[in-house]
Amino acid sequence: MNQPASNLAASSQSVATQAAADQPAAHQFVEIEFDCLPLRSVGRMDIPIDASPGFRARCERIKEALATHGSHNTYFLHNARCKFHLTNHADLGMVEYKFDGTALTDAADQQTIRCDLKVELVRENCDWLTEPVSKWLAETVTRAVQVEFDQFIAAGDLAQTVARIAQLQAQSDQSGGYVGMYL
Repeated sequence: MNQPASNLAASSQSVATQAAADQPAAHQFVEIEFDCLPLRSVGRMDIPIDASPGFRARCERIKEALATHGSHNTYFLHNARCKFHLTNHADLGMVEYKFDGTALTDAADQQTIRCDLKVELVRENCDWLTEPVSKWLAETVTRAVQVEFDQFIAAGDLAQTVARIAQLQAQSDQSGGYVGMYL
C-alpha cells in the first residue's frame, strides 16, 4: 500500500474442492486495496492554488474527515477499491466499487472500531446483479474494509505507514516545506 508524500491488503476431492484447487493460490473472493493517510500527520489545511480538480476534491474530503472525526486514531483511505467475486470464474460475477473515507481505530491503534466510507459502483460483469443487491454489496464494502484494516494493522503496515509519514514530515520541516527531487 503506497503512501503519498503529502501533508494532506485427502485423496478424494469434492467438486467444490477441485474447483478451488484449479484457481490460482492468490485468488481472493474479496480484493481490497487502499492508500492510508494517518490524519494526525496532516499539518496544513490549505489547498495549493494550482491543485488539480481531483487533488482539490481529495483535499476537501480529507478536511471534511478531520472536521467530522478529528485526527486521533483516524485514517483517511483513498485510491481505494473493493472487488467482490461471486463465482469462481474471472470473467463472470465480479462487482467492483471504489471508495474513500475514514477508518477509526481504538485508543491503542490495534483494532478498527468503524469505517465511514463513500462507496460507488464502478464496474461489474454480473448480468443478474439487481439494484437491491448492488446496494447491499455497497454496504458490505464498509464491513469488508473494516476486516481488511484490522489485517493491515496486524501485519504492521499501519505502524510502518505512521513512521513513513513522520519521516516525510521531518524531511519536509528540515527543507522548509519541500520534499522531492530538485525542489
